[in-house]
Amino acid sequence: MIDMTASKIEGSSSVFAMDENGKSVNIMLVEERALTIYIDSKEIVTLMTMGSYPELLVLGYLKNQTFFESIEEVKVVQVDWQTNAVAVVSNKKNVNIEKLHRRRTVTSGCGQGTMFGNVLESLKGQMLPSHSIKQSVLYYLLSYLGRHNQVYKKAGGVHGCALCKGKDVLFFVEDVGRHNAVDTIAGHMWLNRIKGDDCIFYTTGRLTSEMVIKVAQMGVPILLSRSGATKMGYELARQFGVTLISRAKGRHFQILNGAECIVFDELR
Repeated sequence: MIDMTASKIEGSSSVFAMDENGKSVNIMLVEERALTIYIDSKEIVTLMTMGSYPELLVLGYLKNQTFFESIEEVKVVQVDWQTNAVAVVSNKKNVNIEKLHRRRTVTSGCGQGTMFGNVLESLKGQMLPSHSIKQSVLYYLLSYLGRHNQVYKKAGGVHGCALCKGKDVLFFVEDVGRHNAVDTIAGHMWLNRIKGDDCIFYTTGRLTSEMVIKVAQMGVPILLSRSGATKMGYELARQFGVTLISRAKGRHFQILNGAECIVFDELR
């Protein structure tokens, strides 16, 4: 059992602005806070986050960056917003932090996402098992998930991600960067031992290489976004067997990979 805080904080606050008519208006802005991760007193990285589920964000980040292989290797996750820091205490004798830092790659993710160490090597040869999804279920999720974007509706400036199983939304999170939202869901899955082989991952962000890699790490075979994709994201989806669906909004979508996994039950 991990000794873990529950330090979720408010994601937006109000300020005054002037509109196009010269009138003072009260608007909502997304909170953005620095959170520095320390593992066994060694500084790892500083993330910029809204603070929705910081403990899950840290767990997912460290798992996706291959700092830990098993949830049992993590003993403590303590977030302190007064110091904007999170202390992670491990049960692992040697977390090879220096080696991972030497192989750091800055990605195209919002807020300069990072990929450490042997992330790609850990996925070498991996092919996700195919999982079919009905066209009608896609339409349902696209309609239903729009109601979850509460911070976006109030303040904008955030990305939303969801883990779904059929028509059920298992977990939804918003954050200032899409990679943060992905890592938070990865942390939720890791902590609760949720397998992704029959799940769908939804994001409002672009389908970059980083997004595809993280979904592959979580074992989720279907990646759905209302935004577009990069060529490397497309190539990695083909490599790992991720069904990649972009430009999904309303009753429109584009299947970039895995068309054989879509059951077209609502063709016009």
